Amino acid sequence: MVKPLPRLKLQGFNNLTKSLSFNIYDICYAVTPEQRERYIEYIDEAYNAERLTKILTNVSDRIGANILNIARQDYDPQGASVTILISEQPVIDSKDAGKDILSDAVVAHLDKSHITVHTYPESHPHNGISTFRADIDVATCGVISPLKALNYLIDSFESDIVVMDYRVRGFTRDVRGNKHYIDHKINSIQDYLAKSIHQKYEMLDVNVYQENLFHTKMHLKEFDLDTYLFETNSSDLSFKERKTIETLLKREIEELYHGRNLV
Repeated sequence: MVKPLPRLKLQGFNNLTKSLSFNIYDICYAVTPEQRERYIEYIDEAYNAERLTKILTNVSDRIGANILNIARQDYDPQGASVTILISEQPVIDSKDAGKDILSDAVVAHLDKSHITVHTYPESHPHNGISTFRADIDVATCGVISPLKALNYLIDSFESDIVVMDYRVRGFTRDVRGNKHYIDHKINSIQDYLAKSIHQKYEMLDVNVYQENLFHTKMHLKEFDLDTYLFETNSSDLSFKERKTIETLLKREIEELYHGRNLV
């Protein structure tokens, strides 16, 4: 892990904004239309607003933030969203945070920082491919860092592909009047990933250091057909069926990883 820079003596509040954005993809192959419907139902239940709220609450604990408000929503026919407003300093008793304001639809005013997640289950209408995407944003102000939540978030979802963006914006001023545009060392998002994740994923960086903008995307190194099949085992398929499905899945992975359709 990267060691933080010595704490600066600041003029007032640390105004740096640190934003971490994820796109997490889970890819599946469902043989029949009925299985594709059940996969969407399974994902919609496994990652409903209640569970997503628990995940984001744990994120808040891990980065050392305090919850101000929670808004969540399950959608019809599928998908869910959760927004948690956080602060660096305690504002209300953490035991009471969110208890009286959780409902299926709450509109909340914004504070200094927030954590959000939106889910998008979908399926290909013809070839059996189904995809679940979760978009997660962790934005903080001050000394708390969203990078502390990296490993937990990746492990909390069935992550075949992960695309991450991290950016530090604005500036904070020290007691001498000098502006500081970053308050910690970072060469890559990969520096903050656990060894177990490095061993599991192939990774690629695109960083713009002068803009404090860091981009990392990764996909699983190993391809095991059985882990991608829903309600089916590869042993139940013919050799030709296995090869066809493998081709479809690997194409889907490549297209999502590179962000473009392959000819």
